[in-house]
Amino acid sequence: MSRNKSSHTAVRGNPQGKAAPADAPQLLELRPGQSVELLKELHILTREGRLNQDSRRKLKQVYHLFNFIEPLLAGLSSDDHAPTLADHGAGKSYLGFILYDLYFRALGRGHIYGVETRLELVQRSRQLAQHLGFERMSFLAASVAESADMNELPSQIDVVTALHACDTATDDAIAFGLQKKARAMVLVPCCQAEVAACLRQGKALQLARTPLAELWRHPLHTRELGSQITNVLRCLHLEASGYRVTVTELVGWEHSLKNELIIARYTGQKKRSAVERLRAILAEFGLETALAQRFGLHPAGGAAAAEVVAAG
Repeated sequence: MSRNKSSHTAVRGNPQGKAAPADAPQLLELRPGQSVELLKELHILTREGRLNQDSRRKLKQVYHLFNFIEPLLAGLSSDDHAPTLADHGAGKSYLGFILYDLYFRALGRGHIYGVETRLELVQRSRQLAQHLGFERMSFLAASVAESADMNELPSQIDVVTALHACDTATDDAIAFGLQKKARAMVLVPCCQAEVAACLRQGKALQLARTPLAELWRHPLHTRELGSQITNVLRCLHLEASGYRVTVTELVGWEHSLKNELIIARYTGQKKRSAVERLRAILAEFGLETALAQRFGLHPAGGAAAAEVVAAG
């Protein structure tokens, strides 16, 4: 990939910029074209160009996610379209900056929007983007839900990402993607408490009603099952809204316990069977009243009342 500014030392198989021999093995772990200066500014690399174990794990996750996102962007930009991407729960914007550095900068068009609630991180990202000349990056201090109606964002966003968005923030990111008619969503859910809390409330009644309640009788199982059910419901919601869904691992479990990666590509084919199964799962676990609307359904009222929010 070409580089427009000489201030960005890049790695292309072997690092440029007279790196010390001792640093070379570590720099070889970087992707071709990666700005060493950027990784130093993000504190992924030390000022001496070294990677510690925590940084190596963090970089591995972001690079692996990049491998899934790059083909989506390539497909969207193949006809001279300028792709847009919203990164929710951006934090220090590792993902956004690396996406820009490795893809958007050479493309010469498109825009990345980082959405983060912590103002100090948003201000730091703005300063870093300006310092590096990453002109087509914007950062908003807002929650995922708040950002959906902000004038700073366009009416349509091509790709929505949410890396380790906690609890219901992943659901907010899905709702954002549906509202913005996203062509693709790439989600790595994090800690999830809402469904587990609902399961705990009705545990005694469910234990009397069905032996399946043994699956969440113990608190640890309640938490784990709640997380599993949440992500299954999210996938069904996306399929019912016209997306083709793939679920896989982000990286090996030794690198991260929050490791489930949901990739959704819009096809426009809304699956009626997904609506039916979504409603059936909510009914089976006694979750209709609390969660039907969150997943695009009217609260309990029969299958005829089901109405999935249109994705476009």
